[in-house]
Amino acid sequence: MSQVQQALERVRAGQQISAQEALSVYQEASLFELGMAADAVRRRKHPGNVVSFLIDRNINYTNVCVARCTFCNFYRKPGDPEGEVLSHQTIFKKIEETIELGGTGILMQGGMHPDLKMDYYEDLLRAIRSRYEVHLHCFSPPEIVVLARLSKISLREAIRRLKAAGLDSIPGGGAEILVDRMRRQISPGKCSAAEWIDVMRIAHEEGLLTTATMMIGGGEKTEERIEHLDRIRRLQDETGGFVAFIPWNVQLKDTEMEQVIHEEVGSVEYLRLLALSRIFLDNIPNIQVSWLTQGLKVAEVALHFGANDVGSIMIEENVISVAGARYKAGRNDLLQVIERAGFIPAQRDTLYRNFRKIA
Repeated sequence: MSQVQQALERVRAGQQISAQEALSVYQEASLFELGMAADAVRRRKHPGNVVSFLIDRNINYTNVCVARCTFCNFYRKPGDPEGEVLSHQTIFKKIEETIELGGTGILMQGGMHPDLKMDYYEDLLRAIRSRYEVHLHCFSPPEIVVLARLSKISLREAIRRLKAAGLDSIPGGGAEILVDRMRRQISPGKCSAAEWIDVMRIAHEEGLLTTATMMIGGGEKTEERIEHLDRIRRLQDETGGFVAFIPWNVQLKDTEMEQVIHEEVGSVEYLRLLALSRIFLDNIPNIQVSWLTQGLKVAEVALHFGANDVGSIMIEENVISVAGARYKAGRNDLLQVIERAGFIPAQRDTLYRNFRKIA
């Protein structure tokens, strides 16, 4: 039996494989073998044949950003006449629309605005919390690094104050690839890989659960994808604070990155990475498929490649859509994807709790 086959046997037996074994499996196993192993892990972790979905809204409170990501068309440089910070009233209206549609959470992220300090974020969170009963899943690690630096406070103090003001959990955005070679190349103004990990570690220590993400297709090496997964798994071993992992592929339309990367990640490559994520991240309970970047048909297949969640109907999404993501989905669309794949749909909250099966 080959080393790859031995590794896959251990996966099926519920055992952990090393980063080096994961690299070999990723490079050498067939798509069918990867899918079968990932499906076995999913069935072991989620034996009830249920696949979850969420109704929430992604609110981008500002498009002003200093990160200079080569894959982003949404941001505007400081001083740009098209730069804006949404008013509280505009944000309130978006939240009210979300609640009317059955939404239970708000995913709020923005640019790394050089003028917004801690008092802005505290005031916004408190204003929302005083008006609405909705889960606030807000501010990715790069944003928290910047607001802490601008406010001349530590990351821990920043996270404690955000939590006290009403923050419920932290999204895993801004991870891209957790390798500094890639970060300097595609998002030169963002925090380092170690800083991203530090924010998440402190958040977990302070009682905030988070998600983790990974963006593929920006020119990273296969070994760097494995390094990213390994950093996530090692932190999860330490803290247990990640509730889900969401891999997605970069959208290139009219971006600066398009001048360098001429072909987007296809469905087979995405499914291989998704399956490996489920196999390797044995300590993270949930794997979410990115239908927004891959489409509903691929999402349906992905439910047999390790994913147990199809994410949100995405009432609003700006960043990826501006770069060419063309897929749309409502509640009924996601229900059909789940049912066609042979599963029972269930609506969840942001932290994968409060399952309500859909008859």
